[in-house]
Amino acid sequence: MSDIVCWEPKNFELEMNTVWSFPQRGNWATHDAKYRGNWSPYIPRNLLLRYSKEGDLILDQFVGGGTTLVEAKLLNRHIIGVDVNDTALTRCREKCRFQRVNTGTVTIKKGDARQLKFIPNENIDFICTHPPYADIIRYSEDIVNDISRCSIKEFLIQMQIVASECYRVLKKGKFCAILMGDTRKQGHVVSMSFEVMKLFVETGFKTKEIIIKEQHNCKATGYWKTNSIKYNFLLLSHEYLFVFKK
Repeated sequence: MSDIVCWEPKNFELEMNTVWSFPQRGNWATHDAKYRGNWSPYIPRNLLLRYSKEGDLILDQFVGGGTTLVEAKLLNRHIIGVDVNDTALTRCREKCRFQRVNTGTVTIKKGDARQLKFIPNENIDFICTHPPYADIIRYSEDIVNDISRCSIKEFLIQMQIVASECYRVLKKGKFCAILMGDTRKQGHVVSMSFEVMKLFVETGFKTKEIIIKEQHNCKATGYWKTNSIKYNFLLLSHEYLFVFKK
């Protein structure tokens, strides 16, 4: 990791409104866009700075490419990263191998977001995570507990269990942030994001913020441009970032 030349985003300013847009996704420290579907490091950086403090214990139970782990470590938060996928966990270990003064600790565990038995009740200071969006991107073909292999209907059933585990492990008065997107089926929008939001509210969370996150990889070119015009639909170019309070 000695070839790292930039440790922090240049001219960083904390987001102040409910529409977030990051045309340059961020490539400081060990960040890159090689893991399919991973979020911009600007997102966890903003969330960690706003909803946690140095020394806090953070949880990302859908750790994927490790973006949140890197940001938590850089910002001197201690973080537990969980995933069911060994490929993801191997990548996370590589991304977090860097050494720097005044960084947090990173604990990486293979596990299921629906069953975090190794975390005691009300032990986490902040949850910051980016679940899959049902089976829009499948991260494995044969991992039994991988909810990216679920249909939308089954995905929502499983996310209800995830919401319950989030509520159990989070300290009272603390925050949980998740990024979710929508999809289309037979030309109609399926609002998975708000279905997930309702599940968290039904579990007992209060909705602190609803943030619209603009996507920058949805250009209307080629196949999608042709079909968008042919079948008269707009390309989905935003996601929802929900911040809940226990």
